[in-house]
Amino acid sequence: MSHATIAATLWPTRAAALPGLTLRSLALVAGGVCLITLGAKASVPFWPVPLTLQTLAISVVAAAYGLRLGVATVGAYLLAGLLGAPVFAGWSVGIAPFMGPTGGFLVGFLVMAAIIGAAADRGWDKAWPKILGAMALANVIVFVPGLIWLGTFTGYGAKLLAAGLWPFALGTLVKTALGAALMPAAWAIVSRLRA
Repeated sequence: MSHATIAATLWPTRAAALPGLTLRSLALVAGGVCLITLGAKASVPFWPVPLTLQTLAISVVAAAYGLRLGVATVGAYLLAGLLGAPVFAGWSVGIAPFMGPTGGFLVGFLVMAAIIGAAADRGWDKAWPKILGAMALANVIVFVPGLIWLGTFTGYGAKLLAAGLWPFALGTLVKTALGAALMPAAWAIVSRLRA
């Protein structure tokens, strides 16, 4: 059962509009790409992977947009970076971030957006425990391709965990809880605006 997302509630589509690219969807994707870029720029320079607010921004965008628009936004963000726009942490652009230590995490962002967006489409973004579960799962899953790819640079085992997991564990927990708390709060504001 599909529920209206925050984006669809605040800026509904017209019934007569054709599916696909519309000015509304392009504007929402552009706004989401800007928010994710700001999250990427808010970073603490760790090596080999920086600590950023990127995953928080992706979580919020996917929860506000739903599956299709959330994944499209993250895909547009990744494509912008691949084509040379300075959207990633550290101003890295082009193919290098995908081939470097962060490549697996970048790919994992699409899966993250899909999990959280699908949860929002089911109305889970209105209840803190449900969206927390979806965001926690998405944040854990983003580490799978991230760590597998990072291991090709650092080696596997304790060295990999020291480089790509333990420095980010507390930050990931905080960002997950914050993202999950923001969504029911955003819905409360939306409800007041519509009342």
